[in-house]
Amino acid sequence: MTGFFRHMVLGADDPEAARVFYDATFAAIGVGPGTADPKGRFVYRHKGQLFIIGRPIDGEKATHANGGTLGFFAPSADAVHAWHAAGLANGGSACEGDPAERVSPATGQPVTVAYLRDPTGNKLCVVYEQEQA
Repeated sequence: MTGFFRHMVLGADDPEAARVFYDATFAAIGVGPGTADPKGRFVYRHKGQLFIIGRPIDGEKATHANGGTLGFFAPSADAVHAWHAAGLANGGSACEGDPAERVSPATGQPVTVAYLRDPTGNKLCVVYEQEQA
């Protein structure tokens, strides 16, 4: 097992717009482009984990979670800024301001974080956990 999660799935009413957004933002943090599956969803693979985006299986409109946020690791503070810029340039919208350095409430360690909403409104976060001297 390489991590806590095996896969995450989010709904998107416009899978192609979602693909453009996620291909750009994931490239900024070292993840390759998505590949289409037989159901028309886009699947991203990284270190044994899967992220899947596409139309909801039940045929209903995609909705975002109220209070939900998906967080991803970034390999550097520069990657956090690149992720945020790529998202804004590819159909995402800003939330919680610009990328910033903070102290993690979970660990007490310094982190660089950025937040975006994808084209469907799903809230995303990317975090670089700074190494301690």
